[in-house]
Amino acid sequence: MGTDDLSVVWDAEGLRDMRGARRIEYLSIAWTSLEAVVGMAAGILAGSIALISFGADSIIEVASSGVLLWRLSNPIRGEHREELAHRLVGVSFLALAAYVCVAAVHDLIAHEAPRASYFGIIYAAACVIVMPLLAGAKRRASRRVKSNALHADSHQSDICAWLSVILLAGLALNALFDWWWADPMAALAMLPIIVKEGISGLRGEVCSHHHA
Repeated sequence: MGTDDLSVVWDAEGLRDMRGARRIEYLSIAWTSLEAVVGMAAGILAGSIALISFGADSIIEVASSGVLLWRLSNPIRGEHREELAHRLVGVSFLALAAYVCVAAVHDLIAHEAPRASYFGIIYAAACVIVMPLLAGAKRRASRRVKSNALHADSHQSDICAWLSVILLAGLALNALFDWWWADPMAALAMLPIIVKEGISGLRGEVCSHHHA
C-alpha cells in the first residue's frame, strides 16, 4: 500500500471517529434535554426547588453542549462567536445560582415543604448511573479524535453526575424521613458547583479548553 493510500485510510478512520464523537454528543444532548424536561416538570409538580434547579441546570448544559457540537461539526471555527456563546452560558449559570439561592432560602424561612417525589428519586438515580457513562464515552472519543473540547465537555457530565447525587440525597431524605428541609438544602448544596460553572464561562475558561 502506497503512502497516498495510507493517508486516505487514516483520513477515513479520522472521519469515522469524528462521526462517532458527534453521535456521542447528540446522545448527550438528547439525554440532558430529557433531564431538563423531566426535572422541571417533576419539580413543579412536587414543589421541589432541588428538582427545578437540576432541571434548569440541564437546560443551560444543553446550550453549552450545542456550542461544542457546532465546533465538532464545523471545520471553520468562529472563535469570537464561540467565546460570546460561552459567556452567555456563564451568565445563565449565575442567574440560575441567584434564583436557587433566593428560592431555597425562602422555602427554608417559610417552611414550605415539598411533596415527596418518588418519581423524582427514580429520575435522579437514573441520572447518577447515566451521566458517568456519558462522561466516560466522551473521554474515550476525545482521545480518538484528539479533541480537548470533548474532553472538557466530559467534565460537565461529571459535574452533572455530582449534582444528581446531591439531588438524590435531598429527595430521598424528604421522602423517607420527612425531612422537608433536605430539599432546599440540596438546592443550596448545588450552588458552589453552579457558580463555579458560571464564573468559568464568564472568564472564557470553558472556551480556552474547548479547542477541537
